[in-house]
Amino acid sequence: MAQIIDGKAISAQIKEELKEKVKGLKAAGKEITLAVIQVGEDPASTVYVNNKKKACEYVGIRSLAYNLPESVREAELLQLIEELNAREDVNGILVQLPLPVGIEEDKVIRSIAPEKDVDGFHPGNVGALCIGEPGFLPCTPAGIIQMLKRSGISIEGKECVVVGRSNIVGKPMSLLLLRENGTVTVAHSRTKDLKAVTRRADILVAAVGKPKMITREYVKEGAVVIDVGIHRMENNKLCGDVDYADVEPVCSAITPVPGGVGPMTVAMLMYNCVESLNLQAR
Repeated sequence: MAQIIDGKAISAQIKEELKEKVKGLKAAGKEITLAVIQVGEDPASTVYVNNKKKACEYVGIRSLAYNLPESVREAELLQLIEELNAREDVNGILVQLPLPVGIEEDKVIRSIAPEKDVDGFHPGNVGALCIGEPGFLPCTPAGIIQMLKRSGISIEGKECVVVGRSNIVGKPMSLLLLRENGTVTVAHSRTKDLKAVTRRADILVAAVGKPKMITREYVKEGAVVIDVGIHRMENNKLCGDVDYADVEPVCSAITPVPGGVGPMTVAMLMYNCVESLNLQAR
């Protein structure tokens, strides 16, 4: 029977550790502040933003909420980010994606000061990741590395396959697995004979964005399967990119959806907020 990798339990453990650390920082007169900007009222974005605010409250991080109307002009949003960049009492800035039509996401991401970019999306942080310099790591891939380590799963020397090449998950995931001495293949929609490629994987990360696409035909017996996807089905239930019921019997460890990778993303955001003090002290 496969080991179920419990993201809720691991994220709770990380938040507990951070809570103690923040308590110590406060005792030394240091407070951490995260500014969260949401544009419009997308229901999914609202849920994510609320989860981040709750996590801040739990860990002891002060959060500032900026709820902007969908009609806001790009220039106004960039002006707000500029003000927050200049504020010494703000350590982290997070703009909830996706943004409404008419606002250029790339321009917004680039406008956040790299040392306050706690999402780890700024080209400066991506570049630092590529060459192994200090910087913020993207929360979801960093959370997956923590899940594997804290579940006793070694990455070193393993054949790792990442399905998906997005800037937010696929690419940074491959770099972090490489950093841990995994042998990494990045597969995607143009990969020839995808099943043959994924069946080589000791660790398979599915970040493809298609519900239940990864079935047992894609999975080597005894592989570790990490499911990054999250989709709401017609029956209102959540599922991932992996067909859990089909794959679970053949793998050695698997993440569920929900309760797998999702909670780790928020925990690692909190980790980045705490880490911001070290990066800003450089």
